[in-house]
Amino acid sequence: MLLTSHDRALRPAADAPGTRTSALKARIGALKAPRRLKAALVASAASVCLVAASASPTPLGVGDRLFPYLGNPGYDVTAYDLSFTYPGTNDKPLQAVTTIDAVTTAPLSRVNLDFARGKVTSVEIDGEAASFAAAGEDLVVTPDEQLPEGERVRITVRHTSDPMTSGGREGGWIRTADGLAMANQADAAHLVFPSNDHPSDKARFTFRITAPNGYTAVANGLPTDVRPAGTTTTWTYRTQHPMATELAQVSIGRSTVVRRTGPHGLPLRDVVPTRHRTALEKWLAKTPDQITWMESKIGRYPFETYGLLIADASTGFELETQTLSLFERELFNDPAFPEWYVDAIMVHELAHQWFGNSVSPRTWSDLWLNEGHATWYEALYAEEKSDRTLEARMRAAYGASDRWRAAGGPPAAPKVPESDSRLGIFRPNVYDGAALVLYALRQEIGRPAFEDLERAFVKRHKDGSATTADFVSLASRMAGRDLSGFFQEWLYGEKTPPMPGHPDWKPTAAEPTAGPKAMEHRKTAAE
Repeated sequence: MLLTSHDRALRPAADAPGTRTSALKARIGALKAPRRLKAALVASAASVCLVAASASPTPLGVGDRLFPYLGNPGYDVTAYDLSFTYPGTNDKPLQAVTTIDAVTTAPLSRVNLDFARGKVTSVEIDGEAASFAAAGEDLVVTPDEQLPEGERVRITVRHTSDPMTSGGREGGWIRTADGLAMANQADAAHLVFPSNDHPSDKARFTFRITAPNGYTAVANGLPTDVRPAGTTTTWTYRTQHPMATELAQVSIGRSTVVRRTGPHGLPLRDVVPTRHRTALEKWLAKTPDQITWMESKIGRYPFETYGLLIADASTGFELETQTLSLFERELFNDPAFPEWYVDAIMVHELAHQWFGNSVSPRTWSDLWLNEGHATWYEALYAEEKSDRTLEARMRAAYGASDRWRAAGGPPAAPKVPESDSRLGIFRPNVYDGAALVLYALRQEIGRPAFEDLERAFVKRHKDGSATTADFVSLASRMAGRDLSGFFQEWLYGEKTPPMPGHPDWKPTAAEPTAGPKAMEHRKTAAE
């Protein structure tokens, strides 16, 4: 994600040497025999309007250091089927049905789902009505019989999905000038649909979006069906690769889908406001060459399609939603942003398709692997295509690195996000601060070994998730020597170590101009 803050004070000068802050398995087969379930229903006053079960529910989590109650233990989601019915206005709840296919990884007397903004009307387990209740930001479903380990289970939740924020809780649906889009990173997918909302549990997705005629609906993956029915049309999309919940995307608006072909026949589709389609073509046409450039660095594009979703909304970030990156239209028509800068931001989000999407972070403390790499290729692209020197940007980042670490923590041990922070964990330490670690690594092991490592890392962990330890281990293997000490200092040290090959680089007192970071959720240095 790239924070593209539109606060004027945070924007890069047109002549700055680098400034934009660098900012969701196969479908389950046979179902279990029906089981009788409890039906005790009691009104709940929680923010998610639920019916209470007979016993007091408890919120759970997978123990993520930064988001302790995010995700849920005891099961692995294999597939989501999400159905949304848009009422024709973006200030009213959508009617929705979420179907989750999962396999239990432990005996479960209850199944916790993350869900925090909507009204649940019913829950079924394998077609039988189940009791349910709210607990914090969890929807707790209670079968009358414990689910054994290794059980295939299908959970169907009928609910509303509310695009209106409440209680200061941002994220989830974004209201655009003509409809809706999604921005779920890092912990907001469960504001849209019930889920196991943690990047360690990836699954395949099917989306079914019904909207009044005149609207266009687009989602991650490829279209499989468009079905008119009277005054509405239902659009169906499926992903061919597993996806983290935070990367789910649905766009509903008065949009045009622009299609073209990328390298090796890759189908590209951009989603743009119809009235701005012509003005945006200059930017849309850049994507095929940008993909070719990225493939030359780290290998073949990892998904079935790609494109830009350009939204009429002021979000303050760009976001790498899988196969369909979200951008603010303002990024492309604001003269304050020079062309080289916008190009680099486009590459930042594109690079995330490999780093962050195909290879997801196992925990949110591994975020530096996403943002550091996206920032790295953003900066490298600016150097190769626009003569914006990488070394100058890294030297500026080195000068600020100690301050970034003090404010946000070391790159691989970010501080817990403040509850009232708009940026959360997306701080400069995981953007340019993390790209600086990659620069130091290249200095330490040499360019050929570094480039081999990059290709090997995305190939080894494709369609999965990875930890910092995975990267350190592979780097040591590729370099032919133990690099754990090097990474311990660079990723976890309170102070920035000396830069290999640049003993003259020193911390500075003033803030540097931190190259374009796509500030997707931009969460970064120039923020």
